[in-house]
Amino acid sequence: MMDHEAASIQNSELEVMRVLWDAGGTLPLSEIRAALTAKRGWDDSTTKTLLRRLQAKGAVALQRRGVYSALLSEGEYQGSSTRRFIERLYGGSAKRLVAALVSDGSLSEADIAELSAMFRVEVDGDG
Repeated sequence: MMDHEAASIQNSELEVMRVLWDAGGTLPLSEIRAALTAKRGWDDSTTKTLLRRLQAKGAVALQRRGVYSALLSEGEYQGSSTRRFIERLYGGSAKRLVAALVSDGSLSEADIAELSAMFRVEVDGDG
């Protein structure tokens, strides 16, 4: 799925995607409806409408009668969303995002140490 299609997923549609992702990507409609009724109190027509929208966006597919599969992985969605977020708020600079997190105290010393170790592995691995 292209970034612009992932960007078009609305919050309510994302709830449907999370149900599918949490179940490993494929579920019967009855289980999707049950999960969303329990979690959000949505009726059957709301769930069906959201699934139709997601199908139109290429995010889910009807595999066989009443069984839906996610075509967009959670990782793909997160990557696309992260890139859009960084572009919109930090002009495309991940460095500025991390600097903002460090400067406002959002990252603990342990978080910073863990990130530092991750960066060292990436740099050492490239060399």
